[in-house]
Amino acid sequence: MQQAGELAIAALAGFGVDTMFTLNGGHVWPLYDGARTHGMRIIDTRHEQSATWAAEAWAKLTRGPGVAVLTAGPGVTNGVSAITSAYFNGAPLVVIGGRAPQARWGSGSLQELDHVPIVATVTKTASTVIDPADTAKAIQTAVLAALTPHRGPVFVDVPMDVLFASAEVEVPDPGHPLTSSPTPRRLRGRRR
Repeated sequence: MQQAGELAIAALAGFGVDTMFTLNGGHVWPLYDGARTHGMRIIDTRHEQSATWAAEAWAKLTRGPGVAVLTAGPGVTNGVSAITSAYFNGAPLVVIGGRAPQARWGSGSLQELDHVPIVATVTKTASTVIDPADTAKAIQTAVLAALTPHRGPVFVDVPMDVLFASAEVEVPDPGHPLTSSPTPRRLRGRRR
């Protein structure tokens, strides 16, 4: 049994992700635990917007997924400008947002907000994970969408109770991650 936060990080690690950008928040603590377990570097910024801009820059520079982990409510809304930039720039930004526990939805829980409708128009995919056993698959699906041409940002909303829950799941190998890095052979084919 593994916590869903660790399953999410294992799914990211399968794509070679070794760095996340974040602003520490209680809604996403299991992701930090998973990052420590998998040796992923955590860059804790001073503001969620900075974390998301940094992850977008990372995606542009490495041509791989840039990962931003944002806490619930204002944490996610603070990242919207950078998500929008990644959308227009075709940057493979992966944003994982924390969310209030499912049982508390509609009751005014701390930083309770349905993020998906807010980011849906500026992401390739935006989804909410409701079962801990689906966490790794949701992350893998999102990363593949971010890397598939036309590249762009994706958003995965994971409620706090899901991240803290455990599941007996094997994280599947993502296969050969897509890449659009130029190679001399591909560039020769583009000459006129």
